Amino acid sequence: MGNQSFFTNRIAVLATMHQKERVISPIFEPELGIKIIVPANLNTDVFGTFTREIKRPGNQIEAAKLKAQKALLVTGEKLAIASEGSFGPHPSIPYISCNREVVVFLDKENNLEIIGEEFSSDTNHNHVVVESLEQAYKFAQQIGFPEHGLIVTFQELPKNRNEIIKGITTEEKLQEAVNFVLKNSLDGKAHIETDMRAHYNPTRMVNIAKATRDLVSKINSQCPNCSTPGFEITQRSKGLPCGGCYLPTSLTLTVIYQCKKCSFSQEKLFPDEREFADPAQCMYCNP
Repeated sequence: MGNQSFFTNRIAVLATMHQKERVISPIFEPELGIKIIVPANLNTDVFGTFTREIKRPGNQIEAAKLKAQKALLVTGEKLAIASEGSFGPHPSIPYISCNREVVVFLDKENNLEIIGEEFSSDTNHNHVVVESLEQAYKFAQQIGFPEHGLIVTFQELPKNRNEIIKGITTEEKLQEAVNFVLKNSLDGKAHIETDMRAHYNPTRMVNIAKATRDLVSKINSQCPNCSTPGFEITQRSKGLPCGGCYLPTSLTLTVIYQCKKCSFSQEKLFPDEREFADPAQCMYCNP
């Protein structure tokens, strides 16, 4: 059974309130023949906010699945898509900030759950504490303002104050927000951070698109045994031999693909289409 039989002319509901359809729909619809709709009044912020007012339930994938399930519940549809982003230090280079995006695809009719991912150091995720408007402008220039939005709040929260000023995309609004916080703060300082909501962060939108392409690629990968979409890599084995000394390296030698429905698995040698590693990546040739 081809993917056209699974998805053509079906409706998928996209759980977003931050305009992610701008990058997800143009990839999904022509590739799979799906019509994507965005439900009105679906508040995805209840599943966590970047500004920390609402804690994310569970891990990143669990939060995305909760969004998708909520979209299915409120619309009565059988297909749902939802994404969730996270930001933090690179696991190998802690001083570099990274963005991990996941896009979840749920098909209740065929009992399918497929997840696309993108992990990228291409992000402007950052924050600063300022004591003047000039410092605020300098930070704004560094993160790509005004194309990228900003958030301004108190560094030390005054009593009975909880203002978090989001979606700042003009110099006038930035000036107004910073001056307000500096004037009313306890310490004469303002906390400024990048607005990481998708519709205020074009750089993040690019990574969401990459995660969507990864998802579509996995959906288009069908099981050789039962033709179910989502025949994807579940295991990687290191050991690609060095092209200089032929000793094993930490690069991938084989991968295992497995079907979630019938559990059929298949091993693939040299998944990166190279039989030897560059000696520069060998711990013996280049210690």
